[in-house]
Amino acid sequence: MFRLQSSKVLAVDMTGDAVKAKNGSMVAYDGEMAFKKLSGGGEGLRGMVTRRLTGEQMTLMEVKGHGTCFFADRASEINLVGLRGETLYVESSNLLATDGGLRTGTTFTGMRGASQGNGLFTTTIEGHGQAAIMSDGPALLLRVSAQYPLTVDPGAYVAHQGNLRQSFQSGVTFRTLMGEGGGEAFQIRFEGDGVVYVQPSERNTIAGDV
Repeated sequence: MFRLQSSKVLAVDMTGDAVKAKNGSMVAYDGEMAFKKLSGGGEGLRGMVTRRLTGEQMTLMEVKGHGTCFFADRASEINLVGLRGETLYVESSNLLATDGGLRTGTTFTGMRGASQGNGLFTTTIEGHGQAAIMSDGPALLLRVSAQYPLTVDPGAYVAHQGNLRQSFQSGVTFRTLMGEGGGEAFQIRFEGDGVVYVQPSERNTIAGDV
């Protein structure tokens, strides 16, 4: 159903079924399609209230029909993730589309500095199906194991899945050394067993600072 037309364009073949996608990300389609804006990121009133409180902005649309629909967003690289009952955690700004049957929600991830448009919550995707996530440049898929925990700059973090524990720790970043930090720099530490998606470019953050 999901396939990459190119590294920056997602093609979704539909036969009457539906997908959820980032609002405004449709670039072309053939066949017959219907579009509907979803409130609260497709999570209903509770999701809408949660996102309003945290300042996280994710507006999704439902696309349903017969034919092929093409999605893209600011020429970002697209990565396909297959889910078999597990949960994918992703920054809302990095989510492009999901199978209509996958459930989206939010989860509290602790006290951290906020990316633009993001807050203390991370978007969750659960169920069986496919999701398409975006990265600024080709994403790095990094393995985390008991022997090898992983530390990530918050501006480069895209998503993670698996049995991972996430914590936030202060530390020195390159921006701090260059005098660009505005407070106490911090990093995200992952421990356990799973994978983390990292982009080779940092999104704008409030200095990655607490």
